[in-house]
Amino acid sequence: MAATGMVPTDRARLALRRQTGELAEGAAKLAGEIGSTAVEAVLAQGNRIAEHKGASGAVGSMRPRPVDWYAFDDKDEDTVDWYPQGLTCSDESGSIGVPAFLATWYFKPEEGERGIRVSFLSPRTLKYQHALLVEAKPDGSYGPIDIHAGGIACDGDLVYIADTKNGLRVFDLNRVLDLRTAQNDLGDPKRIGRHGGKFHAFGYRYVMPQTDFWRVVKEGPHFSFLSIDRSGGTPRLVSGEYREDDPGGWVARWPLGLSGGEPEDAFVMGQPKIQGAVSWGGKWYLSQAAGAAANGKLLVYSDGKLETRGFPVGPEDLTVQGGKLWSVTEFRHKRIIFGVPL
Repeated sequence: MAATGMVPTDRARLALRRQTGELAEGAAKLAGEIGSTAVEAVLAQGNRIAEHKGASGAVGSMRPRPVDWYAFDDKDEDTVDWYPQGLTCSDESGSIGVPAFLATWYFKPEEGERGIRVSFLSPRTLKYQHALLVEAKPDGSYGPIDIHAGGIACDGDLVYIADTKNGLRVFDLNRVLDLRTAQNDLGDPKRIGRHGGKFHAFGYRYVMPQTDFWRVVKEGPHFSFLSIDRSGGTPRLVSGEYREDDPGGWVARWPLGLSGGEPEDAFVMGQPKIQGAVSWGGKWYLSQAAGAAANGKLLVYSDGKLETRGFPVGPEDLTVQGGKLWSVTEFRHKRIIFGVPL
């Protein structure tokens, strides 16, 4: 076994190739017509309020409890349409000027697709705001992105989002577009795109157009979660694969910028149901799910040894902020962003 306690695997099969296509052109066209807003301003203008240490049912039987946690508002806790999945933070980005968490959600109903969104949440003020993620075309049209968005990572202004079968979609924090800069209202809450000379985004004030794409070279690997390891001299992007009842899921680390497209190293994790992973300080941290009614686990590999720690119900993606490990939980009335010691 490797020093991490996981088995090395072939890196070449996980290679990615940059395919920008018309994405950058479409995003630039949309940004030219809708003004952008700094992340700090989006946080300050948040139209929803999180509850500090709310939705405690998510903690379940975990002892000791998380060091801290934040629940979404009643509407977001109750919805059966949207489910949180990915989590990143201002520490991971390095370019956001205030403490912040960014959480992805996917739209679950098969009909009336609304795609994916990201929540910008301030742990200082408890304010948060959703932004709809869209794919824009060079003609100025745009539409929803129908993926699971199981992971998110942020490097500077670049936001990477996991697209399960296809690779990594890229967004830009300089392109958080505010519909109110282009018109007096938010358009029709049941429509998306440009119609009748107005912009519509299912009632959302902010949209973020995709700017780039790193696609799998060869079909097969699944990109289920994301994080960035900034604990060493050379930061690296971490991604890996969820498998339901199979311990053969992989995790790998790429150089930031994805130069060459091939990861620096890759491992088979030897555990099923892994929803998030980060390497930090020579250790691997893996979040393991156990369904909607049971507590998950935090698996820590260090020097070839495995330590199992308690975790809340429904843990997903992982990130590191303020010297703590953070995750988000997905199930109804149990949706929290929580932190634990590394």
